[in-house]
Amino acid sequence: MTTTTAAPTAAARPAPGARRRKSKLGWNVLGVLVFAVIGFPVYWMLNTALKPAGEAVDADPHFFPRTFTLANFRRALDIADFWGPVTRSLIVSVSVVAVAIAVGLLAALAISRFAFRGRKAVIVGILAVQMIPLVAMIIPAFLLLNDLGQYDKLTGLIIMYLTLILPFTVWTLRGFIVNIPKELEEAAMVDGCSRTGAFVRVVFPLLAPGLVATSVYGFIQAWNEYLFALMLMSQQHQTATVWLSNFTTKHGTEFAPMMAGSTMMAVPIVVLFLIVQRKMAAGLTAGAVKG
Repeated sequence: MTTTTAAPTAAARPAPGARRRKSKLGWNVLGVLVFAVIGFPVYWMLNTALKPAGEAVDADPHFFPRTFTLANFRRALDIADFWGPVTRSLIVSVSVVAVAIAVGLLAALAISRFAFRGRKAVIVGILAVQMIPLVAMIIPAFLLLNDLGQYDKLTGLIIMYLTLILPFTVWTLRGFIVNIPKELEEAAMVDGCSRTGAFVRVVFPLLAPGLVATSVYGFIQAWNEYLFALMLMSQQHQTATVWLSNFTTKHGTEFAPMMAGSTMMAVPIVVLFLIVQRKMAAGLTAGAVKG
C-alpha cells in the first residue's frame, strides 16, 4: 500500500511579485529612516534660526517654532563682518578647486594610462597622505608658511588646502579615467588624432561628470575646513567657518544667531548642488566600478 503526499499548492507559497513588493517596501522604509537621520540636523538648524533667541535655549524644545522671526539673521549680519569672510572663503575654495582639478587631472591621467617605475608607490603614497591627521600638520604648516612669507595670507591658505584636496582629487579622477576604455582613445588615434587630440575629443567629454562630482566635493572640503583657517589666519582675514566662532563669547553662546549664520553659510553649497545635480548623479556612478 503506497501513500502519496500532496504537493504544496501554489497558494501556500508567496508569489514572486509579492516578495518583490515587500523587498521594495523594506528598502523604501530604510531610505526614509536614513533620510530622517541625515536631514534632521539640517531641519533643526533652520528651526533654531527661525526661533526667537529665548525659545532657542528653552529647556523644553519644540519641533516647530511657536513664533517665526528673522531677527537672528539680522543679528548674524550685525555681530561681525559677514560678507568679508564669505568672500574670502569663496576665493579660497574656487582657487583650490581650479588648481586641484588642473593638476589632479594630469596626475590621474598619467597614473591610469601610463606604466612607469614607481607607479604603485605613487598610488600608495596618495592614499597614505590622506591618512595623516590635520593636527599633526599644523606646526609644520605654520613654520613653512612663515618661512615663505605666506602666513596670514590667502595664498598660503590655498597652498595648505591643496595638500588636503589634491590627493583626493587625483585618486577620485583616477577611478573615473580607468572606467573609460582605452580602445576609444586608440580608435581616435587610428583615425588621425594625436594622443592629446584623442584625450580632448574623446576622453574629456566622457570625463565631464566625474570632473563635476570631484569639483563639488573638493569645494565642500575647502569651504568647510576649519582647523587650518583658524590657526593660519588672523581675525582680520578669517574665513566663513571661523566667523561662526564670533557667536561664542565670555557671556555664552548665541545659538539662534549662530544657526542663522550657519544657514546663510550653507546657501552657496545648496545652490552649487542645484546647478550640477544631474552631473553629480552621473559622476558618482561613473567612477564606482573599476579602479
